Amino acid sequence: MTDSDWWHPARHADRRPLLLARNRIQKGLRAWLDDEGFTEVDPAALVASPGNEAHLHAFETRLLDTEGRGETRYLHTSPEFAMKKLIAAGERRIAAFAHVWRNREGGPRHAAEFTMLEWYRCGADYAVLMGDVAAMARIAARAAGVAVLRHGDATCDPFAPFERLSVADAFARLAGIDLAATLAPDGAPDAAALRAQMRATGLRPGDGDTWSAMFSHVLVARIEAHLGHGRLTVLDRYPAAEAALARRCPDDARFSERFEVYACGVELANGFGELTDPVEQRARFEAEMDEKARVYGTRYPLDEALLAALPLMPPTAGIALGFDRLVMLATGAPRVDLVQWAPAG
Repeated sequence: MTDSDWWHPARHADRRPLLLARNRIQKGLRAWLDDEGFTEVDPAALVASPGNEAHLHAFETRLLDTEGRGETRYLHTSPEFAMKKLIAAGERRIAAFAHVWRNREGGPRHAAEFTMLEWYRCGADYAVLMGDVAAMARIAARAAGVAVLRHGDATCDPFAPFERLSVADAFARLAGIDLAATLAPDGAPDAAALRAQMRATGLRPGDGDTWSAMFSHVLVARIEAHLGHGRLTVLDRYPAAEAALARRCPDDARFSERFEVYACGVELANGFGELTDPVEQRARFEAEMDEKARVYGTRYPLDEALLAALPLMPPTAGIALGFDRLVMLATGAPRVDLVQWAPAG
């Protein structure tokens, strides 16, 4: 019997307590969302554009008519585009437990198909979402009957006040890198400056690495594993070059209203003060797809309906949380597939 034989009675007996905890956590989160005035929505998964981030990979299929003529469609990597259209349509506080699909991913924290909890608050500062995630982490712990979130030997107390740390401060404290010095006043990244600092700290970027690739290298090699120990960490104010869907910080155009939440060194959620300028959004999408074409030799179409809808959106804060990961941490399971009722495969 292998780990993939989740359907075997003996294997299911081991997994079932985790799955029942998953149901309790989901029930608790739904109750909280309802108390907060959210309307639960159910976006379709089959879309014309699966998302326009350079390093996210979608599953592609063909939508055929009755004559067998087809058009390319994708399984979405996030319900974000559909939910923003609903905000444009007049919804003001919405949430979705959505199955999403991402190709070319694997490992104990990833799955080709997983559940994302995504929600949007119109008229709210993006910092409000940080408190939302903290509240959800507490709900998950209570539903699982634990005092701390756990992953391997790492623990995180969701009942403690969370830490809020800027990306620039994290780079300085944990990697010895002055990130702001690698960004022009308008946010344009300087790859040579970041490469020089990385080499000075003992990291070995490639001569042809882009600024974005080096930023990710530092984040993975020196920073992420140290976040969310003892308490939740909110990694805030990402460089604008790493936040294609977020508006810029009003006090510094080099950085954006984007944050991620970590527990036990595991990324749980990714939130934004949403960008609603269709001209800037189009330019950012096109830049992302240019990078995707350069690195992977492919690109995805832009969602023209989303770009048309953006001017109708009021100021909005939105966030996506990896629900399976939250359950994994609340139950202490070592892998996300152990907390999925029927893992993809």
